[in-house]
Amino acid sequence: MVERILVINPNSSAACTAGMAEAMAPFAMPGRLRFDVQCLPGGPPAIVTWRDWYAVAEPICRFIEAEPAAAYVIGCVSDPGLEAARIVTDRPVFGMFRCAVTAALARAERFGVVGFTHRSQARQRKALQAMGVEGRLASWIPLDLPMDALTDPVAPRAKLGVVARELAAQGAEVIILGCAGMAQHAAFAEDAAGVPVIEPCQAGAVHAALAVLGNRLALTAAA
Repeated sequence: MVERILVINPNSSAACTAGMAEAMAPFAMPGRLRFDVQCLPGGPPAIVTWRDWYAVAEPICRFIEAEPAAAYVIGCVSDPGLEAARIVTDRPVFGMFRCAVTAALARAERFGVVGFTHRSQARQRKALQAMGVEGRLASWIPLDLPMDALTDPVAPRAKLGVVARELAAQGAEVIILGCAGMAQHAAFAEDAAGVPVIEPCQAGAVHAALAVLGNRLALTAAA
């Protein structure tokens, strides 16, 4: 049986969705595990403001209720609707930002975040506070570029390189890319900064795969 992990991109960017699918593809296991990356119908162009963040919560819940899967990943690095989504299914639901932070803290004591926009800082800080790890944030610096620039193979790299190097200079021992739209730039950012870079789509893929395969192994052992 092939287990399906549904990845819900709450924005309407086709380029962002395609980048997420490409980033997660290496973690699929033919015959055992597949990632199904989909846009949320009617989602905004990007999750920029708190209004965007709250607006997609209920549609995410309804989408999960209508789409059976072994696990779910919310494909936005502000984790919109995560708490609500977890009460509409008994399957595991993961937020990419929390997965990325967990991966970063497994690598180093202090981490930095390349933010999407300055307006996402409050949302990500709130998540860090909920996790009890805000004190391990070395620095948070936004790119303040639109989604179509982030998903371009070249356009964001000059600014991304500057920000990545500055985060490392401010004490970040590992860096988190703060938007799924940056997925294709992880290797570039790592080369620029000289420290490990955590790509949230891949962090979410690993967490979801571990939950699904771990549960399957547990059921097999119990049988």
